[in-house]
Amino acid sequence: MAKILIVEDEPKIARFVELELKYEGYEVELAGDGRTGLDKALHAGVDLVLLDIMLPELSGIEVCRRIRMESELPIIMLTAKDDVTDKVAGLDIGADDYMTKPFAIEELLARIRVALNRHSKKSAQRKLEVLEFGKLRLNLSSRSAYYGEEELSLTKKEFELLEYLLKNKNVALNREQLLNNVWDYEYFGDTNVVDVYIRYLRQKIDDKYGIHLISTVRGVGYIIKDET
Repeated sequence: MAKILIVEDEPKIARFVELELKYEGYEVELAGDGRTGLDKALHAGVDLVLLDIMLPELSGIEVCRRIRMESELPIIMLTAKDDVTDKVAGLDIGADDYMTKPFAIEELLARIRVALNRHSKKSAQRKLEVLEFGKLRLNLSSRSAYYGEEELSLTKKEFELLEYLLKNKNVALNREQLLNNVWDYEYFGDTNVVDVYIRYLRQKIDDKYGIHLISTVRGVGYIIKDET
């Protein structure tokens, strides 16, 4: 069974989640501050991190950023904050998912299963694969993106959103489809997160290179389509 690291400075919450995870058969590691959490995430052989944002020593955002410099370990962020800006910040720095306290333990368990399954499939299927569209090139193995010879500076979610749009070229995708397939779960009531990331991609690609890559389909969502 997978080993899960809980990085949480509120003992009651940490203990509650620990007991629930152990009941489900998971191994559990605990850390009460960001610095200890970072060390365990990188060296304790864990399979997933439940990471609070508000932590002593190092913030959850900083811990996530440092983990992502070395590992694709699944990260689910936990926070008392409920704001789109905070959600975007956590996901933008490399988190796989985001839950706001208080949360239902059943939903947390479901999201843990999704994150672990997705990571397992990616690890098993990882191979050299390149997506190309005009001068745009995505190397899925190295997770690098280029326009011509210039490398694009894309965040994890920007890359995954662009990858999904390219894999579904010439198909109009609605916001719910993009949320479910790029973020792996239904982002209830927050479809504007998709619009935020589409804007980021347009700023980094369309605006910078004077092209029209991502089109808006009124009343539906977004599409990347071949020129006719």
